[in-house]
Amino acid sequence: MDPERYYKYTDLGTVDHPAGTAPVHEAPAEADDAAPGVVYLLDQLSQKRPGPVLVAGFGTPLKNAVRAADGFGVKPLYTTGTDDKLRAFSFGSTAQVASLGPKFDERLFSNEYAILEAAASVAARTLLWAQKQPPSELLRQEAARRDLLLMVPSGIDRTLLTWNGATPDEPGQPVEWRRCAHCGLTHNYAQVRAQGWKCPSCGRLYRMDSNERICVTLDADSFQEMDACVAEIDPLGFPEFEQIIGRAQERSGLEEGVRTGVGRIGGIPVAIGIMETAFMMGSMGHVVGEKLTRLIERATADELPVMIFCASGGARMQEGLVSLMQMAKVSAAVEAHGRAGQLFVSIITDPTTGGVTASFATLGDVILAEPQALLGFAGRRVIQDTIRQTLPEGFQSAEFALEHGLIDAIVERDQMRATLESILSLHGYKAVGQGADRATREATDADATNTDAPDASAPGTTTPETETPGTLRALMSGLSGLADLVGTAVSEQTSRAGMWWALRNKGVADAPRLRPATSSIQIPRPGTKDEPVNHAWESVQLARNAKRPTSLFYIDQLVDGFIELHGDRMFGDDGAIVGGIGRIDGRPVTIVAQEKGADLKQRVARNFGCPQPEGYRKAQRLMMQAEKFGRPIVCLVDTQGAFCGREAEERGIGNAIGESLALMAGLTVPVVTVVLGEGGSGGALALAVANRVAMQEHAVYSVLSPEGFASILWKDGSRAPEAAEVMKLSAADALEMGIIEDVVPEGAAPAHENPDQAAAAVWLYVTTALDELAEKSPEELRNQRYSRFRAF
Repeated sequence: MDPERYYKYTDLGTVDHPAGTAPVHEAPAEADDAAPGVVYLLDQLSQKRPGPVLVAGFGTPLKNAVRAADGFGVKPLYTTGTDDKLRAFSFGSTAQVASLGPKFDERLFSNEYAILEAAASVAARTLLWAQKQPPSELLRQEAARRDLLLMVPSGIDRTLLTWNGATPDEPGQPVEWRRCAHCGLTHNYAQVRAQGWKCPSCGRLYRMDSNERICVTLDADSFQEMDACVAEIDPLGFPEFEQIIGRAQERSGLEEGVRTGVGRIGGIPVAIGIMETAFMMGSMGHVVGEKLTRLIERATADELPVMIFCASGGARMQEGLVSLMQMAKVSAAVEAHGRAGQLFVSIITDPTTGGVTASFATLGDVILAEPQALLGFAGRRVIQDTIRQTLPEGFQSAEFALEHGLIDAIVERDQMRATLESILSLHGYKAVGQGADRATREATDADATNTDAPDASAPGTTTPETETPGTLRALMSGLSGLADLVGTAVSEQTSRAGMWWALRNKGVADAPRLRPATSSIQIPRPGTKDEPVNHAWESVQLARNAKRPTSLFYIDQLVDGFIELHGDRMFGDDGAIVGGIGRIDGRPVTIVAQEKGADLKQRVARNFGCPQPEGYRKAQRLMMQAEKFGRPIVCLVDTQGAFCGREAEERGIGNAIGESLALMAGLTVPVVTVVLGEGGSGGALALAVANRVAMQEHAVYSVLSPEGFASILWKDGSRAPEAAEVMKLSAADALEMGIIEDVVPEGAAPAHENPDQAAAAVWLYVTTALDELAEKSPEELRNQRYSRFRAF
């Protein structure tokens, strides 16, 4: 470009800018290299709009714009930059630097707040936009409101000298700015809320205050605050304690670090606590501990569930040991609330650390977390200084906690209310004027048991049609034709003792006589050519078939509103065991299942269905939770056996299985187990100490694998087919020996060929068994289970 060709335009007539803020020039139409229409010329800028000019950008566009502005004598001239690169952004002292922040971050150069603040810091009157992407509408509006002339390059060939005005005619409304606690950038909070409270720069969640939590979590106008003002104490006589508290109250507009009260979620009464990071980072002193304890005590008295949104920097240092004692005080209240049979849900938000983590935050019956929330005891810096090691990225995040079994689930913020409502409903809480007591919950559960679906008219409950369309409804609609679908059984004895009574008791008329199993599969035995394989080995092959439906398929087909709960709260989350809560035939149940994975990638991730100690401890935790809330337990078994490895031994695999057996033996809720595929040794038995145990038609149940049996006894693993026949591991054999009560047919063919039929039969068996067991008292259930296994 030739600057002389632009100078000749300076004598052209001028017209007022539409906003009345700056002169403009009209380039002559005959100038082939001039921008058409209204343009601004840099050589006129200082004369017509005196005052500092800020060039916003970085890299080559910024360099070119500064060079052009300097060539036309634009003064005083500033550039956007950062404190750590002042010299680079001054371009050899050509310009001064208006700092956007202490360290270079590319996101700063498109952040509206940072740019506007930089312009204000140097009293700039004009902002030249030297970036590839156009300025946002928010920047245009705010520039107009601040009387800041925003100019953008007029075209690809005009980026150095010719600029269009980009300031709108009318300024926008004042903006509420809010800083992201993670990346440190400040944004228009209305935009942040519209994007689900996600930071436009880093994608992390903005922290919410109690008013916002109440608005998005509770029913409108249902919140009633408790203990708004609790007197502060100064146990240490800490210097300026009152002034510290006063400043925190003034800055935050809050009385203390937690807000408590009662409200409703989907019409269900709850007691709720919300910790406030804006007040001394939610540190837990006497007032925080006292307010939470009073909340939990009221919930215990009124039989209400408790939900606490946790966020804290830990114990309040200014209160010393009294702060430490709050950990024990609140934890004791949680224990009493749990002993009364009430639900406590802890929701981990960012950050949750120190004494709060080491007390009530990790004591929830269900622990949920928001994505990327910080959860830890000691701070990252403290750990690194102690062990002299750099911690990995994501350490102490919610995702890290989920992987290590410390929380049940990560829930997106826009799904939190719905998830909490589902959890409340599954624990028997109903939408009533006051909190439903245990007797009321048990009565409503009993009512639900006698219907095909939950009461759709009750607020706070969801019908299967809205929870999982097409699963339970499809099974039930096809129930009348199930007898036609179920085409095979292992034997006449099986049909009389097994599925026949279930069909009859469910009222399915004219069920056909179930036929003995036949198969076209012919597998040679070792050492022979023509003799067909024995049925036991055939069952082994079918149970191991890679296409056979896994437990997750059956959960999807049988269970409505399933919420998976993760982790053993000690070490990890074992993918080989899946557990959670949901409804089967309208009845809330706890599901514990062994999962192999549907493809190779899933099988590797789930350790091929071989559980580790943490898997069994996760199962124990969920079973104890079911016992507390009086929920039946349904177990689905499909494993070659518990994982055999050094790490499993180090973490106590034998102990974990033994504890599972003892725990299940003493449960006072109904337990139903179905062996879906392989039932391998103690690894399978750890989920099979049940009141009712059944096997699918082609499942197997054994003390160890046929290969292992043959290798140990005969020193020849190739004799596995022979071992399978000797071991009597088929469903028919297990029924004949009294190991199981029933054989569940798989349909007209093995389960992998007609999975819907297989699922329908399992659903029918489970619902029938639960109906029968529901009539027994807790003591009868425990005694029946003891007698069942005592007989062996």
